[in-house]
Amino acid sequence: MPAHRKASIRELASGAYELGSSVAEGKLHRDPQSGEWMVGEKRLSAWLGKFADQEVLLIATSLEDDRPMPKKVCRTCGTEFRGIECPRCREVRMRLRGR
Repeated sequence: MPAHRKASIRELASGAYELGSSVAEGKLHRDPQSGEWMVGEKRLSAWLGKFADQEVLLIATSLEDDRPMPKKVCRTCGTEFRGIECPRCREVRMRLRGR
């Protein structure tokens, strides 16, 4: 998998953690005994049960996807980049915030 793609997926997961969201990572498979879908060692029915009767947004993406990420053009500064956010604008924001 291209490094930009994997980094963007990790950044998306980090953002979810920061929002207090629940994230499951691992191989998607069925438990041979129960037939339940699992991600790593998490049973999806139990994991999703925490969100019963709530509106949710589920995102599933493969860490084994080899498609290259398309380049984007930043709407603010016009820089061409790959990933979630423009690295040039991100650097400027961090500098202005004193980090």
